[in-house]
Amino acid sequence: MKKLSRLLAIASLLSLSAQAQQTPPLEIAYRIKNEAFNNSKVDSLAQFITDYLGPRLAASDMKVRAEHEVVNKLHSMGLDNAHIEKASDFEKGGWDNKRNYVAMTTPYYSAFASTPKAWSGSTDGLVTGECIVVDINNPEELKKYSGQLKGKIILQPINGKYELSFRPQASRYTDEQLKNMEADTRPRQGGRRQTYDRKAAAKRQFTTDSILRAEGAIAVIAGDGTFNIPGSRGVNYKIGDPEPLCQITLPIEAHNRMVRLINNGHKVEMEIDIKNQFTNRPVINNIIAEIPGSDPKLKNEVVLIGAHLDSWHGGTGGADDGSGCITMMEAMRILKDLNLKPRRTIRLALWGGEEQGLYGSRGYRDTKLVDPETEKELPGFKDFAIYLNMDYSAGRFRGIYNEENDMANPFFEAWSKPIANLGFGTIAPRRVGSTDHVTFSDKGLPAFQFIQDGLDYFRTYHTLADTYERLVTSDLQVNACIAAWLAYCAAMDDNRIPLRK
Repeated sequence: MKKLSRLLAIASLLSLSAQAQQTPPLEIAYRIKNEAFNNSKVDSLAQFITDYLGPRLAASDMKVRAEHEVVNKLHSMGLDNAHIEKASDFEKGGWDNKRNYVAMTTPYYSAFASTPKAWSGSTDGLVTGECIVVDINNPEELKKYSGQLKGKIILQPINGKYELSFRPQASRYTDEQLKNMEADTRPRQGGRRQTYDRKAAAKRQFTTDSILRAEGAIAVIAGDGTFNIPGSRGVNYKIGDPEPLCQITLPIEAHNRMVRLINNGHKVEMEIDIKNQFTNRPVINNIIAEIPGSDPKLKNEVVLIGAHLDSWHGGTGGADDGSGCITMMEAMRILKDLNLKPRRTIRLALWGGEEQGLYGSRGYRDTKLVDPETEKELPGFKDFAIYLNMDYSAGRFRGIYNEENDMANPFFEAWSKPIANLGFGTIAPRRVGSTDHVTFSDKGLPAFQFIQDGLDYFRTYHTLADTYERLVTSDLQVNACIAAWLAYCAAMDDNRIPLRK
């Protein structure tokens, strides 16, 4: 009987907890929706972020240009304290591609879409050379090519073949898939985790590059990307190192064609003209802006929303992660233009250096929230209310990953009711990775990533095709509406989502 009474008491407390979360009046939800859908600025922001700002590789001249342009845009929106803020040191420095021409000239002429690898070197103007396939797994194997590489263009062996897929090019989550995501995945099988030694791989690449340069090779060509769209990648480099050999990514259709020709005994020649610029800029910056809190007791607490402004250099960072910047900037515009007065401060963060290792968000955490050396909490830790991140495609928000923080569920359940008719409501009890919310969630802080429709993200991100065309305006309007509403709910609620210990 005592056990039953205890269980009933616990159930009662849980019920009271769910009811304790405050949802702002429906009139506010209506106003946010009306502003989001009938006065949207999403498309103009989309063209600004992609077409106008262009590629935004970490620490590049283009990224610095983008930072200043975005701050000016945030000022024009009337946001407070819009500024560029140093996040961390960055030993690679800046790099920009200034010229890019790649073609096969023998056995016939064919110009290729190409992307130089970031932080790789240039050619000496327009150069021509015979191609040779070099198959090595470590620098020692290069010895067998000694004396054979001068004036040659190195083709890496085929490492991927195109296979016809009968899946749709773009997709949305089905109701069944969303339902399945609500299952708790924490009871999982133990197993060995394969690790990747990045330092060893970087050392091998550096050694191989040095040997190829010493042998007089012109450039290295790798295959990456399908549908004749090359991927964007980088090489190991830090300020002060010798300029690496020119390295270029071609789509596998172009790369594999040349490798097959050579393997079948045909001579293949190319002409290449690559100019890259290195800049001694060892710093990663974030952009910060906010709507100040109005409650004397709560105004120092921060509701943080964000995305990463940096992109790879091939396209213009449309889906990854221009879409997140567009959404979060529009969410702030909506709240500001409606002249809503949040009790807590709502802060926008557009991170730098996410693609190179979450530099921007980590720098913010290490200077404001948790000392990286001592693990002691800094003053901002106690005022951290929530972080909402967007970086999983340009698709529509369908729910939230709760990072195994069950205490967050009553909040999202209450807050999501007025936006359920927008298709938002799935709470997936799992931790997800690879983007900026992890920086904060790893410290137990309430930081979350949205569940998003994938659309054609995995076909096009980190490629030349990641441009304005990857964006669906109606999806981003919904996302901005949801982000604005949830940020406002978090800023107004008497309670805060507890930390995950």
